[in-house]
Amino acid sequence: MNRILLASAFLLAGLSTLCAAETPPLPAAAAPVMKSPAVKLVEPHLHIARSNISGHARIALTFDACMGQADERILSTLVRERIPATLFVTARWLKRNPAALAVFLQNPDLFELENHGENHIPAVDTPTLVYGIASAGSPQAVRQEVEGGAAAMLASGIPAPHWFRGSTAKYDLSAIGEIRALGYRIAGYSVNGDGGSLLGAAITEKRIASAKDGDVVISHINQPTHAAGEGVAKALVDLKMKGTEFVRLQDVEDMGDDQTTE
Repeated sequence: MNRILLASAFLLAGLSTLCAAETPPLPAAAAPVMKSPAVKLVEPHLHIARSNISGHARIALTFDACMGQADERILSTLVRERIPATLFVTARWLKRNPAALAVFLQNPDLFELENHGENHIPAVDTPTLVYGIASAGSPQAVRQEVEGGAAAMLASGIPAPHWFRGSTAKYDLSAIGEIRALGYRIAGYSVNGDGGSLLGAAITEKRIASAKDGDVVISHINQPTHAAGEGVAKALVDLKMKGTEFVRLQDVEDMGDDQTTE
């Protein structure tokens, strides 16, 4: 009898072990997903002092040179037509475009060169994505983006910049304060000429050619394979034929919102 009971005990123990091996462990409780707080971003506007002369609108053309190559369609039109403009250049663009830089420096009466940052990183001091681009993410990284861009400009023989425009032209308010504390005015705009160089030639031409007295136009001069560049070049001629006065940011008084120029 004792042997029967002992055998039953061994059998039950074996079955328990087998069941334990075949039964998957219960899943651990899933950790709650933590959402990072939303970052409030602003896209500042900028206007310049109007001429207030009928048929003689005053506008400021600004171009971002982010990465890539110089768009000769735009650059050659600016030089040929003697149209002044303000260029925002990154350190990355300067490294790749020494010939275009030489043209800028050879025409100081036309071109004002300003700071677009070191690596084309959005000047936002909280971690977030802006159009899919990771922001600087901290005050120290914003400072590096600004000062790294300025250092590259000085090393390239460009005078010290006074204006800054960050990648995507979006900022959080604290980063605006940090950039202003570095001594920069922040360049917004009032007319988006080429939609980040992604628009077609016809719509780009129409947008820029419709600029009014006191407008600041933003376009790009670093996408020579995009159709938008053709529209930019045509619009410059359109505006000149209408008697437009072109000015650089350094040449005229300005008014920016979000405390970007105060």
